[in-house]
Amino acid sequence: MEQYYTLHVAGLTRELPVCKLNDDLSIAGFVMFSDVELTIACAKALLEKLPEYDVLLTAESKGIPLAYEMSRQNGKKYILARKSIKLYMRNPVGVDVKSITTDRIQTLYLDVEDKNYLEGKRVVIVDDVISTGESLRALEKLVEKSGGDIVAKAAVLAEGDAAERKDIIFLEQLPLIANK
Repeated sequence: MEQYYTLHVAGLTRELPVCKLNDDLSIAGFVMFSDVELTIACAKALLEKLPEYDVLLTAESKGIPLAYEMSRQNGKKYILARKSIKLYMRNPVGVDVKSITTDRIQTLYLDVEDKNYLEGKRVVIVDDVISTGESLRALEKLVEKSGGDIVAKAAVLAEGDAAERKDIIFLEQLPLIANK
């Protein structure tokens, strides 16, 4: 029988499937893709918590719907760090990342135009979930390389120990689940 975790966030309730990471640990699978109601509500709730900023930065791919909707609601630009170099990119800047949900080291890239846009800007890093903080650190490095100023780091959910961090803004905590 499949297990679920009940999440209450931004005035909504969702049943998240429990997904086994390894023999000891499982996570609740939070995916905003195609859940328009959830994306709109979470974007609105996060925007209410943020300081003044100029631009959002997120990583491909699960942060895209959230960053887009936050930008749509307030009219400020968002920039996407890509997981691979695209043909249109000129002189991309990259940093390595090892996330809890991937089995290998990945690299996040910014096009030189996006890197230049971040220079001197007040940047909010935004993602769907902050867990180990590895993706967050990679985005922080990209902002540093770009000469931007990080004014906030935000996510819909803080998973596990991330909920104890004082340097992030989040809507709800998501537990790590011990396997029995």
